[in-house]
Amino acid sequence: MAHGGGGRLMKELIEGVFLPALGADPQGLHDSAVVEAGGGRLAFTTDGFVVHPRRFPGGDLGELAVYGTVNDLAMAGARPLALAAAFILEEGLPLDELAGLVASMKAAADRCGVRIVTGDTKVVDRGKGDGAFITTTGLGLVPAGVEVHPRRVRPGDAVLVTGDLGRHGIAVMSVREGLAFETPIASDCGPVHHLAAALLEAGLDVHCLRDPTRGGLASVLNEIAAAAGVAIEAREDDLPVDEAVATACEILGLDPLYVACEGRMVAFLPEAQAARALDLLRAHPEGAGAAVVGRVLDGPAGRVTLRTSLGTARLLDLLSGEQLPRIC
Repeated sequence: MAHGGGGRLMKELIEGVFLPALGADPQGLHDSAVVEAGGGRLAFTTDGFVVHPRRFPGGDLGELAVYGTVNDLAMAGARPLALAAAFILEEGLPLDELAGLVASMKAAADRCGVRIVTGDTKVVDRGKGDGAFITTTGLGLVPAGVEVHPRRVRPGDAVLVTGDLGRHGIAVMSVREGLAFETPIASDCGPVHHLAAALLEAGLDVHCLRDPTRGGLASVLNEIAAAAGVAIEAREDDLPVDEAVATACEILGLDPLYVACEGRMVAFLPEAQAARALDLLRAHPEGAGAAVVGRVLDGPAGRVTLRTSLGTARLLDLLSGEQLPRIC
């Protein structure tokens, strides 16, 4: 299970098995690939969704599959165009539940301004599929002149997040474990492509975008620092974590910096443009909680630290696996 968790073991699996076999560049990995086509550039991504339970506070498997794929396209600076969906269904899944998931997908696609144009369906024996899995593939158009990639991150960049952290993972965990908190916690599951577009259309020099899903913010910072050959320092006092989420993490022994989000974006751009970026993000309801949470430093390459409230520095390393499996 840890090999699918977005941490160190998953990194080793990708670099030790997939990349050598497929001939891919480990420094070229991003949420979407960008390919040349007919004189233009297309962003191309695919993702599998296996969340358990399939319905959780604030969302369900169907809309998660759409938003997750649209967001991955946006992280390459692309305007989402179309999606494909493949369903792996277990014998015995109620048809009314399937219809509800498909309706959620359609509503999410409409909200994002994309169409689900093709797909596939397979049914497996009872006990072999855990109800339903969905794999989605997305295609988007990258505007001319836009170059958003981890390798563009450089010292002097500010690190921004568009809202509070860890909400999705705790929302899923609360249902899965039958936990009831005094303040209900709903997932942040939703699209961020309009937030990415707001930064790019304003002409800001956006170096990199990433959505902090599996492994949370800490894992994203480690991946970017390694890819760009830089160090990153986050500031504990500036990290937006909802009080209810922080309390739940404390009870459960979790670190919110490693808990997944599904409707947040991390942005890297020159520090001189950070104030303008915050104004643009906060103009949208989904970006109202945007904050500058850190900065990019010269080195040591790949090192990520947290400047604590006490003024000390704590190393933020990749976890071996993930704290919460099957949250997306």
